Amino acid sequence: MLDGKLEGNPEVKVSNIAKIEEAGDGMLSFIANPKYEEFIYSTQASILIVNESLVTERPVKPTLIRVKDAYSSFALLLEKYKQMVGNKTGVQQPSYIPASVKMGANVFVGAFAYLGENVVLGNNVKIYPGVYLGDNVIVNDDSVIYPGVKVYDNCVLGCRVILHAGCVIGGDGFGFAPQPDGSYKKVPQIGNVVIHDDVEIGANTTIDRATMGSTVIRKGVKLDNLIQVAHNVDIGTNTVIAAQTGVSGSTKIGKNCVIGGQVGMVGHIHIADNTKINAQSGLSKSITEPNTSWNGSPAFDYKSSLKSQAIFRNLPDLEKRVKELEDMVKQLLSEREGV
Repeated sequence: MLDGKLEGNPEVKVSNIAKIEEAGDGMLSFIANPKYEEFIYSTQASILIVNESLVTERPVKPTLIRVKDAYSSFALLLEKYKQMVGNKTGVQQPSYIPASVKMGANVFVGAFAYLGENVVLGNNVKIYPGVYLGDNVIVNDDSVIYPGVKVYDNCVLGCRVILHAGCVIGGDGFGFAPQPDGSYKKVPQIGNVVIHDDVEIGANTTIDRATMGSTVIRKGVKLDNLIQVAHNVDIGTNTVIAAQTGVSGSTKIGKNCVIGGQVGMVGHIHIADNTKINAQSGLSKSITEPNTSWNGSPAFDYKSSLKSQAIFRNLPDLEKRVKELEDMVKQLLSEREGV
């Protein structure tokens, strides 16, 4: 599976996985970061996955599996392990599943789940307890929806989508028209949310349905916990966004962007491909040039912002020097007038 090279006892067996400093007999662990290499001589783990480049200075107890990339190989094992322990199938009771629902093979529906009319579940879909799927929702193959998730009517999830606990997909966008008397009239939100393949969305993140058309989360996007994505937003392929970020309505984010935590974006702007935005930055205008980094609020070029921060830290000293120069000029002028 790992295309590795074995060193040590080929008959050793393991039944659990642990961190290298905590692993005991019958456990498997790994080393990818050089700062943990000291543990290779003291660990009680039975098997270690290591980089093929690792050089040992003395004999080690565990059986070694040498691979090109220990971190990626360990992640693959964790994925397989999780599939084994989470491979539930069948329908638990009580749950509500109308006759119009269509289910593929090896589907799991947990207790207290509610599925609306004409819901479609693909093969190997896992719906955990307490999930709500509105009418006409489509969940494609191998997707996992964890407890307490709400997916409103007409939303579409691709293959291998993961929605963590408490997500709300397809709630109404924040659309209200101001009235002459100062009140606000609700604008009906009749669109949906479309989530493409291989997307993972963290706990309690909310993605609003479009006013018209679709709010779109494209292939490979990873969203952290507690993110707000507003109506008609489009997030490009393989973009990652950290926690507590807010994306206002109709903003278009390009592919392969990296967006830090607590970033705020105004609506109706475009973010170019491969943009990096530092945590707590605020974007008030579009970023049109790809492969750039941004920082601050309002955000501007990352390197320029660092220079500005350095100047800002030195302001007290600069103020003192300016005052000293002013005093010197006054003294020189006074002496000149005296002459």
